[in-house]
Amino acid sequence: MNMQRTFGYFAMGLAGALLALAGHDLLSERDAHVAFPEDQAPSAQVRYVSLPGPSGGTTVAVDFIEPAEASVNAVVHVTTETTVTVRDPFADFFWGYRAPGNQQMRQGAGSGVIIAQDGYIVTNNHVVEGADKIQVHLNDRRVFEGKVIGRDPSTDLALLKIDGSDLATLTFGNSDDVKVGEWVLAVGNPMNLTSTVTAGIVSAKGRNINLLQYDPARDIFPIESFIQTDAAVNPGNSGGALVNAKGELIGINTAIASTTGQYAGYSFAIPATIVRKVTSDLMEFGSVQRAYIGVSIRDVDTKLAEELRMVRPRGVYVNGLTDGGAAQKAGIKDGDVIIKVGNIDVNNVPQLQEQVGKFRPGDKVPVTVLREGRENVLDVTLRGREGTTVANTAPKTTGMAALGAEFRSASAEELKALKLENGVKVTTVNGGKFRSTGIKEGFIITRIDQEPVRTPADLERLLTTKRGGVLVEGVYPNGQRAYYGLGL
Repeated sequence: MNMQRTFGYFAMGLAGALLALAGHDLLSERDAHVAFPEDQAPSAQVRYVSLPGPSGGTTVAVDFIEPAEASVNAVVHVTTETTVTVRDPFADFFWGYRAPGNQQMRQGAGSGVIIAQDGYIVTNNHVVEGADKIQVHLNDRRVFEGKVIGRDPSTDLALLKIDGSDLATLTFGNSDDVKVGEWVLAVGNPMNLTSTVTAGIVSAKGRNINLLQYDPARDIFPIESFIQTDAAVNPGNSGGALVNAKGELIGINTAIASTTGQYAGYSFAIPATIVRKVTSDLMEFGSVQRAYIGVSIRDVDTKLAEELRMVRPRGVYVNGLTDGGAAQKAGIKDGDVIIKVGNIDVNNVPQLQEQVGKFRPGDKVPVTVLREGRENVLDVTLRGREGTTVANTAPKTTGMAALGAEFRSASAEELKALKLENGVKVTTVNGGKFRSTGIKEGFIITRIDQEPVRTPADLERLLTTKRGGVLVEGVYPNGQRAYYGLGL
């Protein structure tokens, strides 16, 4: 009995030793593979092995070498310097005068994409907004001064220009053709790691993440229909390229979803169709020619689909029309469901905004609506915000370079709402003295050193003829009155 028990213990010990040895060998092989990845690195000539497909065919993995090489030379590193004012909060209350405060320099960084060989570059508006100095760093280490040609806060896009020639560029692709599950590259300069390429797939389209805030006082009417990907994007990638496997620009990387400020698995890019439209407008007109269809809309959910006796939820429901707007004139009615713009299906509000956003006032677009179970195609001539069907080719507002701002006369409606008799509105603050003083876009200047200001010409005359410092008085759209000491 003791002999059998002894033999049993011996057998158990031997089995345990063999298992331990096998486990050690397995872990050692795994550790070796992780520790020495270079022995698995493919050469430039190697192509990925085809794998069996679900129907017995083959699936070929995507080779990103060529699109990556083409992209890094067309994606630039954008660095900025912005003067900010640190104020004494107690001084602001002294006689209602806003004290000058101490000026400090804040540095920022992002990315951009060269879209023309003569130096036009698209980036995010938030990368360059308010910057006093912009530098553009190319992949070949050349550095250029960047000039803002135009900005569009409604899409968070901006157009820069550098004095270059024969520059590497990216060609626009058609973001309407992008499919969920498609492989893409994100190219940019995250965390000052220049010329970085990451890969992922398109995980969704038509995303509205409420990144841009609606602000009529600053002419901001957000258009959000982002391409969502799982390509790694981090701070510094903003304004960089989202590229397909052909090496075409299909989006501008703009934002991430994160609770920490770092990449957490989801990134968002502005579709190339919108980017192309906005940059084209900024080049040609200096401002974006935004078209409107003139409808109040909402998504079609399950409950609404049942009320409309639809087989399934689809399209965008029209629950109101702008009087005299494009939709009303084309014959669109309350209760219609818009299902297509042109030949593109629209199934939510962001998708509809994206498709309409590709056009200019005056463009005629076929819109397909579902009415009482039948599809109707109506030709809609899109209109501008003011109801016109022509592009706004009016001269740009007066700007004084040293001030870093642009102006226009306040409208009668704005003056009436604020109970003002006169005023000049600050439409843009790109940097300069206005930015460092703290004056923000939307501010309506009423007086300079007690003298009334009625037109931009009045403002320019007063600010260019005075020396030293002046007191700028005015009101913000929310009714807040403010006073600024401006050094000239």
